[in-house]
Amino acid sequence: MVRITEGSNEALALLFRRHARAVRRVCYRVLRDSSEADDLVQEIFILVHRECKAFDSSRSPARYWILEMAVRRAISRRRYLSSRHFYTRLDLADAGDELADPRSAPAKLDDLIDAGTQSGLLHRVFASLSVDQKQTLRLFFMEGYSLDEIAAKLGQSVGNVKHHYFRGLEKLRKELFGKVGDRAK
Repeated sequence: MVRITEGSNEALALLFRRHARAVRRVCYRVLRDSSEADDLVQEIFILVHRECKAFDSSRSPARYWILEMAVRRAISRRRYLSSRHFYTRLDLADAGDELADPRSAPAKLDDLIDAGTQSGLLHRVFASLSVDQKQTLRLFFMEGYSLDEIAAKLGQSVGNVKHHYFRGLEKLRKELFGKVGDRAK
């Protein structure tokens, strides 16, 4: 660590070779995503390089200092990803496999929309949204405004607009995918 504070890149490389595997293991256990864990390992060692002067060898060995930093950063990253619905995202390829049997004719999106329109499903789903949710989704998807632009147009904070956007999408997903899932069975 002393050599790293003196600017030795070789010392940092040696530290990386010794501890990267343990740091990645910790990151993966918290994040449960390989690519996120790999990214965080890189971030941790950049942070080690930046913060190496704060290391106190009388308090703990370098390995524990690095692992403690990794745990804190991984938990923080998991909270961030969870708030962005990273762990609840829908993979379109997996959804297609779940909704359609490959041996049968795949359902066409147009057919589903036509069926939803004829049965009044889309009208009922949109009727269940609040006025703010309808406005936000219409401005975003139909007129191409960004969330910042929608906030300015509606005279609301960006946080409120994001809330309307995500809650509206969540309602639509529950209503539409619940109905589609029932049809696929």
